[in-house]
Amino acid sequence: MAVDLNVAATEVVKGASAISSVNPVILFAGIGLVALAIFLIFFLKRVIVNSILGLISFIVLYFLGIKLPFFATFVVSVIFGLAGVGTMLVLYFFHLIP
Repeated sequence: MAVDLNVAATEVVKGASAISSVNPVILFAGIGLVALAIFLIFFLKRVIVNSILGLISFIVLYFLGIKLPFFATFVVSVIFGLAGVGTMLVLYFFHLIP
């Protein structure tokens, strides 16, 4: 069972020539997007976690029977996280929101 190295080398050369004919802007855009994602995750990790915790707390409150206004509380909980949900609960307690 022999491997034909000439055919394999021909395929490598065809692949290399196909890569060289691709627009390099696509490569730089891909590298830039990966760097942006790493930057966002690294520096905004606390904000993302806080937003997720706010959304989870909003869902838990909804299932516990505390019916806050849906759209306003959803937006506030996603943007401000737990502090936003806490503020909405205080406003609800003092009847400042229906």
